[in-house]
Amino acid sequence: MSETAPVAAPAVSAPGAKAAAKKPKKAAGGSKARKPAGPSVTELITKAVSASKERKGLSLAALKKALAAGGYDVEKNNSRIKLGLKSLVSKGTLVQTKGTGASGSFKLNKKPGETKEKATKKKPAAKPKKPAAKKPASAAK
Repeated sequence: MSETAPVAAPAVSAPGAKAAAKKPKKAAGGSKARKPAGPSVTELITKAVSASKERKGLSLAALKKALAAGGYDVEKNNSRIKLGLKSLVSKGTLVQTKGTGASGSFKLNKKPGETKEKATKKKPAAKPKKPAAKKPASAAK
C-alpha cells in the first residue's frame, strides 16, 4: 500500500504543472491591444461639420446622417459620437449654437483654442434694506 500512494502524488502534480504552464501563454496571447482601423470619431465629426454649409451649424441628427453616409456605424457607436461631441465642445474645436450636452447644433469655432464661456446673468447686488421707520412710542405721553 505504501508503494501506490507515492506514485499517485507525482501523477497529480504533473498535470497541475502543465496547466500552470499553459495559462501564461494564453494571457500573453490575449493581452494584445487592437487599435481600430481608420480615423477617430472626433476627426470624422470635425470633417462632417466643416463640410456642412449650414449657417447655424449642423444638428446632431444631420451629423449622424452624414457619418452614416460616410460608412460609419452610427447605431453601434452612438455613445462614442456623443462623447466625441462633448469633448470637442469642451476643447473649443466646436461651438454649440443650440441645445445642451450632445444635443443641439454644432459648428466649427472660428477662433481655435478659445473656449466660449456661457453668458451668465449677473444678479444686481442686493440693496441693503432700510430699517423700518420707528414710530414714536405712545407710552411717552
